Amino acid sequence: IEAEVQRRKQLIHQSEERKAIISKCYKRKHPELYILQDSFLAPDFLEIVRYCTSPDAHLHGLLRYIKSFSDKRIYRLPVFTEEFCKAFVDELENFEQSDMPKGRPNTMNNYGVLLNELGMDETFITPLREKYLRPITALLYPDLGGACLDSHKAFVVKYALHEDLDLSSHYDNAEVTLNVSLGKDFTEGNLYFGDFSQDPTPVPKYIEIEHVGAQGLLHRGGQIHGALPVASGERWNLIIWMRSSVVRNQLCPMCNKKPELVEAEGFGDGFTETLEDDAPKTVDLCSLW
Repeated sequence: IEAEVQRRKQLIHQSEERKAIISKCYKRKHPELYILQDSFLAPDFLEIVRYCTSPDAHLHGLLRYIKSFSDKRIYRLPVFTEEFCKAFVDELENFEQSDMPKGRPNTMNNYGVLLNELGMDETFITPLREKYLRPITALLYPDLGGACLDSHKAFVVKYALHEDLDLSSHYDNAEVTLNVSLGKDFTEGNLYFGDFSQDPTPVPKYIEIEHVGAQGLLHRGGQIHGALPVASGERWNLIIWMRSSVVRNQLCPMCNKKPELVEAEGFGDGFTETLEDDAPKTVDLCSLW
């Protein structure tokens, strides 16, 4: 256990070292993609955001714009244009084929890219979360701190034959997760969802949801889920774990205990030293756990 603790403490420093090398040495193929622009976003997505930021926006009104799956609070919505997805995957493949150092997206995925190391956090992911996603999550997940998601971990995962084929049952270190299908051509590989905050294995009853190109799925981080094997081709997905320090400062979503914080650089795992007195009263932790 002590060895694992020390390994995890080194992860942020190793990531910063890789980020510095990439920033200095990597030649971007599509440099224009690194700064978020409205033209990257699907017109229907922008319409959803306009509704959510209007004075009379409410949950039932939002549900007219997006698709809901069962009672698990899983929602599908358009996010990017197909043109952006194609160019983005082309950039990711360019990076993958380079000799730059690469970190694993997480402990379960062996292929993919950490977007903060690629240099996309401040100019792309942060404004996407703050300006566009947070008005939506505020209506969909008020009990999970949806209005105050103040940090994230963003990465792209890749599934292909002879590489990662699937993903076992798990839940995310996040309050809310966005999973966007970027392409390319693939068959099978659907996502499946079990219950909220259950034992990850086994998953006796689940619903299966198909990927739709350029569209995303929003779900609670604690929703047990996984990915079935791809049968052919390559599948690239953008994953954004969105976190609320207001929620997790009071109860760690991974161990369900009051967190004992260790100082870290960047977002860390989304915790802060904010006093409990500063927490918004709209977050009901009893409904979370």
